[in-house]
Amino acid sequence: MRRKRRAFGLGRSGYQVGSVILDDAALRFTAEECSSFLDVSVGMDWLAPVPELTWTIAETVAHMAQALLWYSSDLAAGPRELNTTEVKVDPSSEPAELIRTIRTGSEVLAGVVATIEPDARGWHPWGIPDASGFVGMACDELLIHTADAAKGLGRVFTPPPELAEATLHRLFPWAPRDVDPWAGLSWATGRTELPGLKRLVKWRWHCAPLSEWDGPDPSVPA
Repeated sequence: MRRKRRAFGLGRSGYQVGSVILDDAALRFTAEECSSFLDVSVGMDWLAPVPELTWTIAETVAHMAQALLWYSSDLAAGPRELNTTEVKVDPSSEPAELIRTIRTGSEVLAGVVATIEPDARGWHPWGIPDASGFVGMACDELLIHTADAAKGLGRVFTPPPELAEATLHRLFPWAPRDVDPWAGLSWATGRTELPGLKRLVKWRWHCAPLSEWDGPDPSVPA
């Protein structure tokens, strides 16, 4: 029997990948899942390093928030790179304020996604995404880097499988489908190995519309 996915709601924009919806509501849901997880740890040492990264916990969370703000302006600005502004989230801010910035950034991006024209495209160095591509990238930033921060905090973050599945299917169409979706997403972003598949040392996603993917797997195994 096919597993029923959580209905995120179509929102105004109604972006959908197959039977998986990636829209403003999905983005808000993902951001709240990650923010609520991090809320519990605001009293811990956020200057501690994140294993296997060069960032501290605070720098990792600041990057998450910063990415949301980048994506908001990149989608709103259209397919030509806008390089007149510099978006910066201060990692020396208090943990609660960094989490607040994640919530704020997700609302800004969700607002752009919900109100922009359905065929709008934005700029990214790895392609020219549509709105579902930006939502997918934002969800990936949130899920993967929350898990990174969790390792530095001595915790384990496991998102709802439908969130991992939606992100995996949208950004990594070459990734295996016969695995747990969170394990698949972690493999596709170089965090782990899978049975029969080495851990990736280089990886990238496909953020342009899936109709423009021509079949190659850009991952490079260790």
